Amino acid sequence: MCIIFFKFDPRPVSKNAYRLILAANRDEFYSRPSKLADFWGNNNEILSGLDMEEGKEGGTWLGISTRGKLAALTNYLQPQLDWQARGRGELVTHFLTTDVDSLSYLKKVSMEGHLYNGFNLIAADLSTAKGDVICYYGNRGEPDPIVLTPGTYGLSNALLETPWRKLCFGKQLFLEAVERSQALPKDVLIANLLDVLNNEEAQLPDPAIEDQGGEYVQPVLSKYAAVCVRCPGYGTRTNTIILLRVCLYASGEQQSLTPGLGLAQVHHEHVDTPEPILHMYTGTHTAHPYTPARAQAHTRKAYTWTPTQAHAHVHA
Repeated sequence: MCIIFFKFDPRPVSKNAYRLILAANRDEFYSRPSKLADFWGNNNEILSGLDMEEGKEGGTWLGISTRGKLAALTNYLQPQLDWQARGRGELVTHFLTTDVDSLSYLKKVSMEGHLYNGFNLIAADLSTAKGDVICYYGNRGEPDPIVLTPGTYGLSNALLETPWRKLCFGKQLFLEAVERSQALPKDVLIANLLDVLNNEEAQLPDPAIEDQGGEYVQPVLSKYAAVCVRCPGYGTRTNTIILLRVCLYASGEQQSLTPGLGLAQVHHEHVDTPEPILHMYTGTHTAHPYTPARAQAHTRKAYTWTPTQAHAHVHA
């Protein structure tokens, strides 16, 4: 399962404001194989992690591209799954690799929504010339996708803005961090957003989660009802933060944490431009329990791209 908070304003009044602030958690089985975030696709124009589960290879949960496309996916909590359904991660990768605009793409997806288990999909075209457009579709909700108006949104494993207690709680923490964003250095803002994403306070009781999840969610409800999920064998594996300013250049960091036995690896990626405009930070947790103090620096990669070409430089 996952949770996403985001605020967007395509025309911020202040030059110090962000057009988009997004903070997201990916919850998954720790044993499910995946690749760390890196560039891929034609001319290495897409930055995302990749699912490597057999039969689902190449799908992803969140990604951005140098062409200004962004997509993010959450599953819809349902007691029983159709194991013959198509992998939902392909919905993100297909959008990132197509030239179709976000609304047209989601209209196409809505015609095929019955082929998948429950999902929510955010697709965006980020353009300073045309203006940012962010759209949403959930195959357990209304039949047609919608274009979102500027504002602040929360999305978990029900439909957009469904008032689960953990979503409302996390959204309030997110708003508090965002309200201070213009006055904070980028690194401090990222740290504050990471605190939001790693909050483990269970928000109970929550009849809405219980009603939707049924018996499936009961054994893990006390953990699942938090923004950050920590269960044996399953939980929050990835924190992602995206900060977008004026032009579509990108920078990002990812760390892979392997806690346990006093050992860990931290893998950092940093994407820079002469004036970093879009920052992406992703921290990946691959075991339980997660203990940040055990992490040790392992490698660091720095990337520089233009809208048409990406160059990679590796630093130890």
